[in-house]
Amino acid sequence: QVQLVESGGGLVQAGGSLMLSCAASGRTFSTYTMGWFRQAPGKEREYVAAISRTGDGTSYAVPVKGRFTISRDNAKNTVYLHMNSLKPEDTAVYYCAAALSVRYVHQEQEYDYWGRGTQVTVSS
Repeated sequence: QVQLVESGGGLVQAGGSLMLSCAASGRTFSTYTMGWFRQAPGKEREYVAAISRTGDGTSYAVPVKGRFTISRDNAKNTVYLHMNSLKPEDTAVYYCAAALSVRYVHQEQEYDYWGRGTQVTVSS
């Protein structure tokens, strides 16, 4: 069982930056592939980024590639999402998720555990 708690969301102006954190409980954090997803008002939840167990592999959705960076610190049981050059269309609730075994990192059904989310609002 893994519990995930996101933090770091807030209100930021377009062009600004935010760093989200996701703290995981348990001693097996390093055995999970970690992902970030987001859900904007009135839209379905969508994939943002993922990182491998050791952190040497990352993947990004096209809309955020080059602006967002996912990283993890297995010693701290934490995964991060560094968001730069934020746009109003990045406004959403951001969720982190953990997967023991994943084939397609962009598919949310592959993930076993989810946090409750943190709100990110980007003003124009």
